[in-house]
Amino acid sequence: MLSSAARATATRAVPRSASLVRSYSSAYDSTIPNLKIGSDTRVIFQGFTGRAATANAKDTIEYGTKIVGGVSPGKGGQTHLDLPVFNTVREAMQEVKPHVSAVFVPAQGAAAAIIESIEAEVPLVVSVAEHIPVHDMLRVHEILRTQTKTRLVGPNCPGIIAPEQCRVGIMPYKQYKKGCVGIVSKSGTLSYESVGSTSKAGLGQSIVVGMGGDLLPGTTLVDGLKLFFDHPETEGIIVIGEIGGEAELRAAEAIKEYRKKTPNPKPIIAMVAGQTAPEGRTMGHAGAVLSPRDAPASVKVAALRDAGAVIVPHPGVMGATMKELLGR
Repeated sequence: MLSSAARATATRAVPRSASLVRSYSSAYDSTIPNLKIGSDTRVIFQGFTGRAATANAKDTIEYGTKIVGGVSPGKGGQTHLDLPVFNTVREAMQEVKPHVSAVFVPAQGAAAAIIESIEAEVPLVVSVAEHIPVHDMLRVHEILRTQTKTRLVGPNCPGIIAPEQCRVGIMPYKQYKKGCVGIVSKSGTLSYESVGSTSKAGLGQSIVVGMGGDLLPGTTLVDGLKLFFDHPETEGIIVIGEIGGEAELRAAEAIKEYRKKTPNPKPIIAMVAGQTAPEGRTMGHAGAVLSPRDAPASVKVAALRDAGAVIVPHPGVMGATMKELLGR
C-alpha cells in the first residue's frame, strides 16, 4: 500500500478534470511509435562507466546494437569502451543524437536520470532499476504525460529488443530470433519462455517489449498492443499478464476494439499468470499482488477470451499455437 505521503503526492500528480486526463493520455500515446527500434537505432547508457552498465554495454555492442556513447557526470570528455563519455544527456543528444537511453543508475537516482532524458527529449528511455520509490515514479509520470517527445519502458523491466538488430535491456538475448511475432509482457521470465517457444516454432520475434511489473509502468500492455496492431513486421501478437492492477482488462478492451475495426485482424494469444496466487502476497515484484480490490486472474482471462484472444495455459505452447493460427 502507498504511504500517506505517497498518496498525497499521487493526489497532487493526477489531474482532477476528466478532459485533462484524456488530453494527457492522448499526448503521451503519440510517443508509442518510438518503440519501433531496429538496426539503425542509436543507444547511449546513463551510468555508463559503472560496473553494471559496462558489462551490459559490452554484451550489447557484441550483439550488434549501435551504442554511440554514454553519460557519467564528472567524467565528460573521457572515453569508455572506446566510446565518448558526456557529463549530461543534453550534451550527448547534441553530439551523438541517440534514439534511446538505457538507464543503468541505482534506484535512488534512477528517476532523476529518467527525467534528465525526458528534458533532453530522447525519444525512448529504458530503465531496468528495481525498487525506485513510488513517489519518484509519480513525479516521472506527471512529466511524461504532459509531453510528446519521450516514451519510457520500465522501470524494473527486462527492456526492449528487436532480435538480431537492437537490444536495450537485460534479457538473455541468445534465444531471440528475428521474425514475425510481437510480444508484450508484464513478466520478464514468461516473456523469455514465450520467446523460446516462438523461436523453436521457427516464427521468431519482431519486437519484444518487457513492460515490467511495477505499479507505475511507463509502457503498458495496451501501449504494446497499439504498437503491434500497426507494425508491418508483426504478423501475430502475444500478450502476457498477471495478477495485480487492471492492465489486462484494458488490454482486452483494446483487443475488442481492434478486432471490431479491422477486417483481417492479426491473431492474438494471451496468458494471465497467477491463477492460484494467494491474496495479499507479492509474487516476485511490487505490481504482482492480488489485493481485495483487484480483478482475479480468472476474470482477466475471461475478458481477454471474450475480446477474441486465444488463451493458452503456459508459454511453452505459444509457438505451436501461433504457428497454427498463422497457417504456417
